[in-house]
Amino acid sequence: MRKISLVITARSSYTKYKTILDNLINKKNIKIDIVCSGSALIDKFGKVEDEIIKDGFKIGKKINFILDNDEDDRPGKELSMAIFNFSEYFKEQKPDMVTVMADRYEILAPTISAAFLNIPIVHIQGGELSGNIDEKVRHAVTKLSNIHFPATTKSMQNIIQMGENKKNIFKTGCPSIDIAKRTIKNKKKLSFDIYKKYGGVGSFPNIENGYIIVMQHPVTDENKRSGKQIIETLKAVSKINKPVIWFWPNVDIGTDGISTNLRIFREKTKSKNFHFIKNMNPYDFLELVYFSNGIIGNSSCAIRECSFLGIPAVNIGTRQNNRERGPNVIDVGHDHKEIYKAFNKITSKKINKSIIYGDGNAGKRIADKLEKVILVSTKKFISL
Repeated sequence: MRKISLVITARSSYTKYKTILDNLINKKNIKIDIVCSGSALIDKFGKVEDEIIKDGFKIGKKINFILDNDEDDRPGKELSMAIFNFSEYFKEQKPDMVTVMADRYEILAPTISAAFLNIPIVHIQGGELSGNIDEKVRHAVTKLSNIHFPATTKSMQNIIQMGENKKNIFKTGCPSIDIAKRTIKNKKKLSFDIYKKYGGVGSFPNIENGYIIVMQHPVTDENKRSGKQIIETLKAVSKINKPVIWFWPNVDIGTDGISTNLRIFREKTKSKNFHFIKNMNPYDFLELVYFSNGIIGNSSCAIRECSFLGIPAVNIGTRQNNRERGPNVIDVGHDHKEIYKAFNKITSKKINKSIIYGDGNAGKRIADKLEKVILVSTKKFISL
């Protein structure tokens, strides 16, 4: 029996874990240990733990370390608490491996904890380039990890260039593309009523004739400007004559600046054509994306899933700098005129779909490797 601790820290990481878990759950020689932590436990960020349980998975441990402030030193303090708690848990449970996802700052905690307990670490989506501190976190986790599941060929090459052993690197594609592929199968229109199923606040515009999605998160090294940045996006989106489904920002530093201005806008305008929502089931979310007229903001969803789905995307600012892109993306700065112009341009042309981030079978590939991969030494020495 191989015991695998899978760390889920946010709504975005659960989206990527979903098909991996679907494929792992029926493997007789695998014991799944889900560790739910970070914003995945916080109501105002969607409380993903409820979605995990609803999907039929058992949570083995909850580790809560999120502080209720938006100060610059918050991530460092949170990590110090999280490292202590993850270390205690992994020492007690003795998993055969610990799996972490992508590049959010909080995954440093389980990675550091497992590394110093000599537990092999599996890193999914390493090797990618992106803006701000996320890239530093991703590469740091790569160097602490032992087994790697990059999504793209370029990412795989980047991991090799960092000195990791080729034998422990497996290109699989991005597991969130699996959900995108399942979502569009045999679908001709939105299959659920978003307001009845998920609630939310603001107005409840009729979306039968089209709508746009906005997802804009704070950028850590621009956190003092997040409030002004979101005002530019609000100005641009207000000019687009379409209903707007706006998703609440994530937990990163600068979130208060965004949230405050969204609330001011909502109260001042009574939201008119805007509906605000916290979180959705991954399948419902990507179905909503698929039938939209486009997405605006700085979420990686616009780069990854939307490239596969062929959905027009306006990417704002530096959060996704240097990330591989399909033909569905236009990059702009934090200027309302630029954003509005880019949206009209990208939505006026046919978008070619791209499989740059995978073909929709990553979850199975990763699960099969987790079942059979040789548990490598936690030492990094490579024979020359």
